[in-house]
Amino acid sequence: MTYASETWVLEETSIPKLLVLERKILRKIFGPTRENQLWRNKTNDELDKLIKHQNIINHIKALRLSWFSHVQRIPDSRTAKKIFNWTPLTARSKGRPKQRWEDNIIQDIRQLNIKNWTACVQDNRRTKWKNVVEKAKTFNKRS
Repeated sequence: MTYASETWVLEETSIPKLLVLERKILRKIFGPTRENQLWRNKTNDELDKLIKHQNIINHIKALRLSWFSHVQRIPDSRTAKKIFNWTPLTARSKGRPKQRWEDNIIQDIRQLNIKNWTACVQDNRRTKWKNVVEKAKTFNKRS
């Protein structure tokens, strides 16, 4: 379901749709609950307790942050780095600019309150950035 999600641009309209799909799949996985000789589907709160705030959006964000750090560390001669740094020769179309992948990454870094992310990414042992990725997996926007 998350194949190549490292490259996705998550728009505000697609996030609720992904969460609904995730809950639908989780209801199938965990199955119904039996209470007083009656079967019922699990509520969203029950599903949240079972998965402990690790939803699909956080998983995708963590994968994107991991891929972003990889792209930042690789040499400029590699294809992925060339594409990341590439600027088109033509002008953009009129209207509101489309959201870019890099914009989503910067937004995620701001939400996680990561200061001096360039130093974290370039860390040779990568422990700092691994902690950032783990924090993104369990990040709860409401708290």
